[in-house]
Amino acid sequence: MAQIIVDPEEENDTTQIMQAIPLAFSQVPYFTYGQGLGIMSPDSLFLMNIRFRMQNRAGFTFTEGENTQIEARVRRLRLRFDGFVYSPRLSYVIQLSFSRGDMDWDNTEFPNVIRDAMIFYRISPKLILGMGQTKLPGNRQRVNSSGDLQFVDRSIVNATLNVDRDFGIQATYSDRLFSNFYYVLRGAISSGEGRNIIATDGGLSYTGRVELLPLGRFERFGDYFEGDLIRERTPKVSIGISSSQNNNTLRTGGQIGTLLYEPTDMSTYMTDWLLKYQGFAFASEFLYRTSPMALTYNEEGNVRYVYTGLGQNYQASYIFYNDVEIAGRYTNLAPGSEINAMTPTIEHYTLGVTKYLKGHRVKIQSDLTYENRIFDPAAGRLNNNNWQLRFQVELGI
Repeated sequence: MAQIIVDPEEENDTTQIMQAIPLAFSQVPYFTYGQGLGIMSPDSLFLMNIRFRMQNRAGFTFTEGENTQIEARVRRLRLRFDGFVYSPRLSYVIQLSFSRGDMDWDNTEFPNVIRDAMIFYRISPKLILGMGQTKLPGNRQRVNSSGDLQFVDRSIVNATLNVDRDFGIQATYSDRLFSNFYYVLRGAISSGEGRNIIATDGGLSYTGRVELLPLGRFERFGDYFEGDLIRERTPKVSIGISSSQNNNTLRTGGQIGTLLYEPTDMSTYMTDWLLKYQGFAFASEFLYRTSPMALTYNEEGNVRYVYTGLGQNYQASYIFYNDVEIAGRYTNLAPGSEINAMTPTIEHYTLGVTKYLKGHRVKIQSDLTYENRIFDPAAGRLNNNNWQLRFQVELGI
């Protein structure tokens, strides 16, 4: 058995690293280290890269007029496999989850282990087709891996209004428009019912996204991890616009959430902006959802609703040369007129500190959030203010 050590900071992906290994290694199975554990067969017809990561979290929520809530859990535990079969043009991604929250146990009531199971075929350097289950091309913060976040977790806007994972077909096309101006087109047709369903009705989900990179591509795909860990040498900007139409869905968030009492349609519109330069990063997102029938009822008159309304998220950060990052975030989640008597407007003010020990793979994070919950007068509830303190250690390969 042969092995080779790879610098994890190199830009090459696992496939490129494997193909660059000297011919002398081709007679035995060999392994690489640095971007997970890579294994290639002697005939070079099979490549598998293995990675894992875990997030161990402690949190304290100080709720006005109520007892303090303590969170102590493994927030995420993931195992990921990726590689190719027979040809680098035919690739796959498999990701499994094992913690209760990661399996969406409370909504599905079964061990929802499979997160990603995708087969990709690269038709050309510019065009990729895929089939299976993975994230839809929605807002940037959702598409970013949860292992590449600069706060302990994503914002409540993302948690409430994103379009999440689904089963279907996807396509990605990228090219240069002119000079150093690039664009990326992504599209998906999917079931609309979320992860690991058995069947769906005639209503499907249609999702599209456009990304514009007017100042050139980010180094090492820096537009898909939070914080400017690369310290972009020149200003880089990405503008994303997404929309999703989910027809006849049965869940409160389309692909996520509890079951509705009746099927309904929903439309979600998203835009996001990103700037990175020399350690500074600024990102913003706007998500807006509408539904022609937001309220659904059962025979007893109980109601379950689609969350309609507008979410805004802004975050800025700077990473010092000792790999300590300071970040601030403001989030506003405002319900639509159909549901504002049942759920409050929520504001979050968050301050976060991260120490990167090995980039996003090994890091220590903490954040403090002030929450302002503003109820509609018709709800008959008083506004309240809460505090949340979280601490998290992430380890992965």
